[in-house]
Amino acid sequence: MMFIIRLVLNALALIIVANVIPGISIQSFPIAIIAAIVIGVVNALVRPILELLSLPITILTLGLFSLVINALMFGLAAWLTPGFNVMGFGPAFWGGLLYAVLATVISWMVSEKGANKA
Repeated sequence: MMFIIRLVLNALALIIVANVIPGISIQSFPIAIIAAIVIGVVNALVRPILELLSLPITILTLGLFSLVINALMFGLAAWLTPGFNVMGFGPAFWGGLLYAVLATVISWMVSEKGANKA
C-alpha cells in the first residue's frame, strides 16, 4: 500500500515540476505515473553505472557533477516515456533537481519514521 501512495505522490510531484519548470510537459496523470516508475527504474539501474564511470570527474568537481548525472537520468526517463517531454538540458537540470527535492520530502513524509514524528 505504501508503494502505491508513494507512486501517486511522486506522480503529483512530477506534475508540479512540469507546471513550474518551462520546457517540461506531461500529457496526463497516467503518463505521470508511468514516468515516475521509469524514473525509479532508470535511477536504480543506469545511475549507479554512470556514477561509477564518472567518479573521477565527480571527485574533481567536488560532487557537483552528480547534478549533471541527475539531469541526464531525468532526460533519459523523459526520452523513454511517451507523453513526458523535456526540451533540452536546462529544463532537465532544473526539473531533475526540483523533482529530487520533492521526492526526498515525499519519501521522508511517507516513511515509517517520518509518519511517526508528525
